[in-house]
Order: sequence, then C-alpha cells, then structure tokens
Amino acid sequence: QVQVVESGGGLVQAGGSLRLSCAFSGRHFSAYAMGWFRQAPEKEREFVAAISWSGGSTYYADSVKGRFTISRDNAKNTVYLQMNSLKPEDTAVYYCAARFSTLQALSTTPREYTYWGQGTQVTVSS
Repeated sequence: QVQVVESGGGLVQAGGSLRLSCAFSGRHFSAYAMGWFRQAPEKEREFVAAISWSGGSTYYADSVKGRFTISRDNAKNTVYLQMNSLKPEDTAVYYCAARFSTLQALSTTPREYTYWGQGTQVTVSS
C-alpha cells in the first residue's frame, strides 16, 4: 500500500522561502514519478512541478519557474519542493502525488496520478 505524506507548510512573508517534503511509504519509490500540485480556495487544483523516477527530468508551471525547485532522494523515499521568492498568490494547500512511471516524460494532469497526500497549507502574507 502506497502512502504519501506532506510536511513543511506554514506561514511566511512575501519574499521568503519554505521547503516542502513528501515522504513516500510503500514499495518501489524509484519507479514513481512525483508531482506537486496546489489548490487555493475556490480554485481548481493546479500543477506546480513534477520529477521523473530518476530525477533526470523536471518540469514546472510557468508561474513558479525560476522560483521553485523539485528534487528527490530515492534513498530516503522523499521528494522535496524548495520554494523561494514566495508571493501571496502562492498561498494554497500543496499536495504531493505519485504516478507509477519509469519514463522520463512527465504529466501535469492530476488524474494521471494515483496516490495523493492530505496536503499541507502554505500561506504567504504580503
């Protein structure tokens, strides 16, 4: 049984940084591509970043490109999202998701991810 659990959210001032972590439990973490999504109140869930099973490929939403960095440590079964230069519009619940894939191609579509965490709140004050 695969489970993913996010941590690291919190309240930060605009311009600040946070690092989110996503702990994966279950077998074969290195066979899963991982993604980060976010959902603000009254908005649809949106793609933030994704990383391939090996870490060799990454992809970002235009809104976070150059500010956020996704990475993974397969030895620790963990994926990270380093968020710098945070803006009030980054305020949302951030979700980690897992998608079984050993391809380098990445998906930005939530329905293609099988396992989801419960989310962690990120609030950026102006």
